[in-house]
Amino acid sequence: MTLPWRTVPLPTRLDRYMLHQLLVALLASTGGLVALIWLTQSLHFIELVVNRGLSVFVFLELTGLLVPSFVAVILPITTYVVVQFVYARLAGDRELTVMRAAGLSPWALARPALAMAAMSVVCCYLLDIWIVPASYGDFREYQFEIRNRMAAFLLQEGVFTPVSDDLTVYIRSRDPDGTLHGILIDDNRQKNSHATILAQRGRLLPSAGAPRLLLLDGSRQEIDRQTGRLNLLTFAENSIDLTQGGKNDEQRFRDSTEMSLHELFHPDPAMVSARDVPKLLAEAHRRLSAPLTAGSFALVALAFVLTGAFRRHGGLVRPVMAVGTMVGLLALGLVFGNLAARTPVLLPLMWLQAIAPGAICAWILFAPVVRAHLAAAPLPATAPESAAS
Repeated sequence: MTLPWRTVPLPTRLDRYMLHQLLVALLASTGGLVALIWLTQSLHFIELVVNRGLSVFVFLELTGLLVPSFVAVILPITTYVVVQFVYARLAGDRELTVMRAAGLSPWALARPALAMAAMSVVCCYLLDIWIVPASYGDFREYQFEIRNRMAAFLLQEGVFTPVSDDLTVYIRSRDPDGTLHGILIDDNRQKNSHATILAQRGRLLPSAGAPRLLLLDGSRQEIDRQTGRLNLLTFAENSIDLTQGGKNDEQRFRDSTEMSLHELFHPDPAMVSARDVPKLLAEAHRRLSAPLTAGSFALVALAFVLTGAFRRHGGLVRPVMAVGTMVGLLALGLVFGNLAARTPVLLPLMWLQAIAPGAICAWILFAPVVRAHLAAAPLPATAPESAAS
């Protein structure tokens, strides 16, 4: 006995026709949404270009490192949208009606969409497991260097430059040889000693670690928190580093998004506190389960467009129900992810949200065909009973 999908030839011209439409629509929709998200997110970094003199090339390189993470998030959603749209258009143009009249089963009609969904799942696994952690780690490192190292070299004349949240530098003018004039520094990196530093002249002293600013003929004003007295110190020469933490060997905290799977499942106790371990486990299971949602979402779309009675003028009920189902699944994914990050026992809920909708829709689509095929299959011949002697 053979199942119905085993009797369909691979691949047919019709498969290639439908798959071509699906892939073109997927590339167009994913590219458009990625460009839109990149545009909105890049606005957060415009300040680096406008206020700190960062070049456009560095800005594009920095924000471009975020693109893989955008693709990983929206690819399952665009997979659903493309299947829903393309098959709805085929139904509206009566192409699905002709295909059904030609004897194509739901499996044959769904096969191009399932092939595209399989490609999306593979791409999501590549992104979530390898590409996104590497690109996001480079982004965090690049951003750290800009905000804590490079920003010190981007001081502009007549502008209060926020080198960090606790350090602001102002210079009145800059000579062609690099000499700075009229320097004012507001330093609040040490919470108990908020200082204001004034200097007539100065010069940047770049080093392999943190950049330093050499100050000449200036004063340091600091208020004693206990007595309320103003302490004034004049100097002929002084130097100050311009990093955020005031340490040359400052280290940044690594986010779970930039860790590898091995680091998430086996975190270093010296680098990760015990209370953060559940969050790392949730991130690891998210990377392994989230790509499967691309296949589940495609099956959800197929279940709504390939089942139900045919309507000559279409209808809005089924598309609205499909969109509502997708919104509910996305909301459940967020809820289950947050619950699993706090309670590791609930980690299976992430896998349930990724697999169960697709399994249910596959049963709705293909179970009737399998039952009909099994009912129509001829019974095995039985040997005639031997005549009684």
